[in-house]
Amino acid sequence: MKKLIVFDLDGTLAASKSSLDGEMSSLIHNLLALIRVAVISGGDWPQFQKQVLSHLPQDASLSNLSLLPTCGTKFYRYAGDWTKIYSEDFTSPESQQITDALNQVIERTGFKPQKLWGKEIEDRGSQITYSALGQQAPLAEKVEWDPYYAKRKKMKGMLDKLLPEFSIRMGGATSIDVTKPGIDKAYGIKKLKEILKIQLEEMIFIGDALFPGGNDYPAEEAGVVSIPVKEPEQTKRVIQAIIACFGGEQKCVTV
Repeated sequence: MKKLIVFDLDGTLAASKSSLDGEMSSLIHNLLALIRVAVISGGDWPQFQKQVLSHLPQDASLSNLSLLPTCGTKFYRYAGDWTKIYSEDFTSPESQQITDALNQVIERTGFKPQKLWGKEIEDRGSQITYSALGQQAPLAEKVEWDPYYAKRKKMKGMLDKLLPEFSIRMGGATSIDVTKPGIDKAYGIKKLKEILKIQLEEMIFIGDALFPGGNDYPAEEAGVVSIPVKEPEQTKRVIQAIIACFGGEQKCVTV
């Protein structure tokens, strides 16, 4: 029997930078009544508050929820209020080094958009994120920019050479996330194991970037059974199946 369901956020529980819709909020709340849940995503804590927490009932079920912003480089748990357990922050020289490398790659590739909606490079303390069209770009624009990851794969290849001492992953619709070496979603998974006392084989990970170079892939590499999805609507069907299994409404197949 599984004891923890771990989700990516953007592209998995909600569209990029969007909030949980009513159906997803209800499904997550119902799931929390049955099993522990964690969300690991590239967004920072304020984004989690906006996209997730503000759409969930503020009741005792939150004690079953763990939130890991910036790809697991931060960890928050609920005990009457949300408490930060850790944050693996960059030093100032590291932040500058990463920002310089990102700017260099943007210049060399020519992937400079005509219009930006918000910050193109954001320092989130424990993660630096490149968002090709800016942090607040409309979803329709973001979806069109790099639907098959071709642009970001090129950028990642260049960044891997410029920043070999850091972890570089693609995520969301237009993003590249840079973290300390080994500090990625696999690190977050291991922290969940350590803090919640739940073994890897007792977890399931669900995400939309479970491919080599994707920022969900380290979770699978860590040894967690993983379910790839393409969009939130598919995630809803997976959650419904999990809830049905716990409720005994159908025969469950071991994942």
